[in-house]
Amino acid sequence: MPKPPQSPLASVPPAHRPSSSPQDFGAFADPFQPDPALEEVLQQASGLLCRWLGQAGHGTPLPGLSVLPAVEPELAGLGSDRLLADLQLVMEGAYNPNHPGALAHLDPPPLSASIVADLICAGLNNNLLAEELSPSLSRLERALCAWMAGRLGLPDGAGGVAASGGSLSNLMALVTARHQRGLACRGEAVVLCSEEAHVSLVKATAVMGLPPEALVQLPVTAAGTLEPQALEERLAQLDRAGTPVIAVVATAGTTVRGALDPLEPIAALCRRYGHWLHVDGAIGAIFAFSERFRPALKGLGLADSITVNPQKLLGITKTSSLLLLADPRHLQRAFATGLPYMEPSWGGGHQGEAGLQGTRPGEILKLWLGLRQLGLDGVAALIDAAVQRRTQLEQRLRAIGGLSLCSGPLHLLAFRPEGCEGAQAERWSAATRAALLAEQLMLSRPVYRGHHHLKAVLGNPHTLPYHLERLSLVVQQSLAEPTHG
Repeated sequence: MPKPPQSPLASVPPAHRPSSSPQDFGAFADPFQPDPALEEVLQQASGLLCRWLGQAGHGTPLPGLSVLPAVEPELAGLGSDRLLADLQLVMEGAYNPNHPGALAHLDPPPLSASIVADLICAGLNNNLLAEELSPSLSRLERALCAWMAGRLGLPDGAGGVAASGGSLSNLMALVTARHQRGLACRGEAVVLCSEEAHVSLVKATAVMGLPPEALVQLPVTAAGTLEPQALEERLAQLDRAGTPVIAVVATAGTTVRGALDPLEPIAALCRRYGHWLHVDGAIGAIFAFSERFRPALKGLGLADSITVNPQKLLGITKTSSLLLLADPRHLQRAFATGLPYMEPSWGGGHQGEAGLQGTRPGEILKLWLGLRQLGLDGVAALIDAAVQRRTQLEQRLRAIGGLSLCSGPLHLLAFRPEGCEGAQAERWSAATRAALLAEQLMLSRPVYRGHHHLKAVLGNPHTLPYHLERLSLVVQQSLAEPTHG
C-alpha cells in the first residue's frame, strides 16, 4: 500500500500552524486515520455543553452580566485550552432554553438526538446544493419531506425542501405560487391573509418587489381567526376588478395566541376561484401528528403548499423548517437555473434548484434523527403535554379573575388585566415580567391589538405544575401593584 501523502500543514512553520503545539488538535482532521487530538477536544467541548445544559435549572433563562472574549484572531492560532475557555465565556452569556422557566418564545429545549445530529452534520460538511456534494443527505431530504407531506395530508407525490426558517419557507411558497400562476410580471397582483398573519409575509411581498398594499390583510373573528365570509367578499371584489391573486395564506397557529384559521372553508373558496392556498403552519402544522388535535387542522391536506417548523415545539435544533408542496415539481419550475458546474443529477434533481437557497447544510439530518428518537408516540406526547400545560395555566389565571386572556387550541396564552390599556398596559407588562424574571420565569411581552400583553409559550417539557403555580401567584400579586391601579 502506498504511503499516505504528507499533510500540507506539515511544512508550515510551527509558529504559524493553526494550533498552539504539535500535541494540540490540528486545523483539519487527519484523512488517513482517526485523530485522537480532535476526538479529545470534541469530548471536552461536549462536556462543556452537557454541563451548561445540566446547570440550566440553577440559573435563569436570561444570563446575568456576560463577558465576551476577544473577537479578532491573534497572529498565531490558539490551542484547545484557550479556544474552549473563550467558548465557555460565550456560552455563559447565551439564552438558555433548557431552563424550566423559559416560557417566553417558541424556542424549546434542544432534543438530544438533534444535538448529536448537528455535530455530525458539521463534521460531514456536505452541501445540499447538489447530489454529488451530499449523496445520502439529498435522498434523505427528499424522502423525509415526502413522508412529512403525507403525514400532513398532502396527496401522493407531494414533497418539498428544507429551508433556513419559516420566513424563507413562506417566501419560497409565494414565489412558487406567483410563478405557477404566471404572475411574475404583474405588479398589481396581491396576496391575501388575515390581519394576524405572520410578519414574514410583509417581508416576502417586499422582497418580491410588490408594494405594501399588495398584502391584503383581512379582519379576524374574536377568536383571532380569518373570517371566511370576509375572504369570500374580497375574492369576489378582486375577481370583478380583474385583480390577479398570487395566493391566499391561511395561518395554522398565529404568533401571539396560536389561533387556527378555518382551513377547510378557506380551501373551498380557493378551489372555487382557482387560487393557490398556502398554509403558514410554522407553529401549528406539527399538531396534525396528534390524533387529538388533527381534527382542528381539517383541510390542511387541501393546501397547495405548507410551511412547517418542527423546531418550534419538537426541539429540533435550529434551523428546522420545511416547505411542502402538493406538487413539488413547481419548486423546480420556479427556481431551477441549471448548474453547469455540477454533474447531472442521477436521482430526483439537485436540491439547490428546489428552492431559493444554493449552498445549504444537511440540516435534514437533525429532523430525521430527532423524529427517530421520539417516535410517533413521542411526538404526540410532546404535543399533548404542551397543550395540557397551557390549559392548566389558563385555568389558574381564570380563577384569579380580572384578566383578559387570549388563547387558541394550541400551547400559547397571552393575557393582561381587564381594562388595562395603552401606557398602563405597557407599565404593567414590564413590571410583571421583571417580577417573573426574579422568580426565574421568563415570559415575552408582545403588543397585541394595540396593547402590551404577557405571553406564555408552554412547549417546554421541563416546566412543571409547580412553575405554573408560581407564575400564577406573581401575576395575582401584580394586579394589586400601583402599575395596575
